[in-house]
Amino acid sequence: MNPYVLTILLSSLGLGTVLTFASSHWLLAWMGLEINTLAIIPIMAQQHHPRAIEATTKYFLTQATAAAMILFASTTNAWLMGEWEIHQLSHPLATTTVMLALALKLGLAPVHFWLPEVLQGLELTTGLILSTWQKLAPFALMIQVTPTINSPLLVAIGLLSTLVGGWGGLNQTQLRKILAYSSIAHLGWMVLILQFAPSLTLLSLSLYIIMTSSAFLTLKTNNALTINTLATSWTKSPTLAALAALVLLSLGGLPPLSGFMPKWLILQELTKQGLPLSATLAAMTALLSLYFYLRLCYALTLTIYPNTLTATAPWRLNFTMITLPLSIITILALGLLPLTPAVTAM
Repeated sequence: MNPYVLTILLSSLGLGTVLTFASSHWLLAWMGLEINTLAIIPIMAQQHHPRAIEATTKYFLTQATAAAMILFASTTNAWLMGEWEIHQLSHPLATTTVMLALALKLGLAPVHFWLPEVLQGLELTTGLILSTWQKLAPFALMIQVTPTINSPLLVAIGLLSTLVGGWGGLNQTQLRKILAYSSIAHLGWMVLILQFAPSLTLLSLSLYIIMTSSAFLTLKTNNALTINTLATSWTKSPTLAALAALVLLSLGGLPPLSGFMPKWLILQELTKQGLPLSATLAAMTALLSLYFYLRLCYALTLTIYPNTLTATAPWRLNFTMITLPLSIITILALGLLPLTPAVTAM
């Protein structure tokens, strides 16, 4: 893609998200979401591959549906209650519709079906943008409308997302689909605690972005798209393979890695709020996710490259990719747990 065109598209992507962040009026927030969607579509379709075009079409249809639902809900609220402000969303029909529309935009269960299929058809860099930056604007709106939303609905969506995210990734061999289900599970944890402690949601979102970025950049560096090709990573870069295994365990939420911090604090807060059953169910669904992370770790570090593998044999050529962002993000994904007391004090 032409660098100037790419710059304009990425600037529009940033503009749409910032516009939604800064808006207190539903029409302005909707406009930001639309700019965001329209800016990423050419980036998704730049490969001119049938799968990329199919993924782009699916993404456009789901995002357009969600945007139409948001517009319908805000218009309904303005018609019935006379308010266009985001904070003044008060009619039950409008609040439920907005919640479902934002769940569709984020890829939360039970409206998650588009996310694995779309991510599977994209290049890893575009998939990274879709899994991280594209979550920010809908989450900003969700945090603003949370006080007016029914609490059992949020808890149900959160628990269902953690269950679907863990269950769906068990039988996958494609790494992009596994990361999509991982995304659904992490978003479920964030929504679960959203009404009780929004600061914990922001902490979880920040750490999720760091860990997912590290995972995507590692896969891009190794040029791995399936579990089979992941098994060849050890011969290319032993250090990166060892760190990648730790990043995957951090995504799974194992101590003493960074990913343990949000899960620990969320389970603690749920117990304080008198929801021990929800906390137990969430912890049990985290075990499902942990299983497929361990499966990837096994393929990455404990298997020897077999001669019968159909993948192309890796060669030790001069490496030209910039690895500084990967290095910084990997360090953050592994070593932030000691900051927990500082985070809880804030």
